Amino acid sequence: MAKTADGKIRCVALGASGYAGMELARLLSAHPRARLAALSSDTYAGTRVRDAFPAAPAGDAAFVSHDKGAATPADLYFVAFPHGKAHPFVHKLAKKARVIDISADFRLRDPAAYEKWYHFKHPYPALVKSAVYGLPEVYKSAIRKARVVANPGCYPTSVLLGLLPLKAFANRLSRDIIVDAKSGYSGAGRSAKINLLLSEGYGDFTAYKVVRHNHISEMQQEASGLFGGEVRIAFTPHLIPAPRGILSTMYVRMLEPVSADELRAAYEKECARRPFLQLADPDKVPAIKQVNGTNLCLVNAFVDEDNGLIKVVSAIDNLIKGAAGQAVQNMNIMFGLKETAGLAATPIVP
Repeated sequence: MAKTADGKIRCVALGASGYAGMELARLLSAHPRARLAALSSDTYAGTRVRDAFPAAPAGDAAFVSHDKGAATPADLYFVAFPHGKAHPFVHKLAKKARVIDISADFRLRDPAAYEKWYHFKHPYPALVKSAVYGLPEVYKSAIRKARVVANPGCYPTSVLLGLLPLKAFANRLSRDIIVDAKSGYSGAGRSAKINLLLSEGYGDFTAYKVVRHNHISEMQQEASGLFGGEVRIAFTPHLIPAPRGILSTMYVRMLEPVSADELRAAYEKECARRPFLQLADPDKVPAIKQVNGTNLCLVNAFVDEDNGLIKVVSAIDNLIKGAAGQAVQNMNIMFGLKETAGLAATPIVP
């Protein structure tokens, strides 16, 4: 548990000037049991947080360098670096404290898979194998004891939570799944890119990485565990002209019939046990406006009898349940707090 006199968990957020990092800072600043010890950014080191981000909640605190942040004593380090940049810090920090890595550097269980999907040879295979995949709805018990938690990606979170109740019908469903997903622009990060300019993206709707997206490896790894055998996922992501949110639609072929009542009962059962997995009303289709600003995943599933399919729709906020909020949820579990602590926000309207 925390070592501070007031019982709060000392937290350091490394890479806090990105969208996910700033959301993390916002959530931790309002958390009843967390204390922000440092926020790091090499770009903004020495700059007051509110001067760089006027809406930031950190008052007069200043960003520190990544090295200084890593040297700041803490009970928990959040690492929010780009993929391929986090693992040296995670390896070093895990020797002295617990770590939640928001990058992809420890999500895949097979060290060799990083060469195929992320184009680097992983230097810490033992740590890869000991890290716990941080999807609380599946791995809560393991997260509670973990030294290093690999926070899931945003697309995989929306897909895996949508598919989770279908494990009840694994022997009646095909393991070749089609996923069509749409994301707001914040999913592409804060770096300047021509296709992310307002004049380029507004009013447009584009697919990208239509053959291979690196999140496919993560989805297939975890979906295979849910279904008890190898799952193949054909995944097509799209950018929509919105700042945040992910809407995913999954198409799963039935090998044997599943009735609408059976399907509804399976989703009700799983959602009832998980505070952030919420089932939409019958015949209602989830939308990103229903979850933006929250740690919720809103799901619904439908039987398409004419085509022999189950269609699942899920919606999340890519920066909250898809990143910072899920990291805080994992922190709560790791330190024995109520899972929902600091995450009670309702959707932003409009």
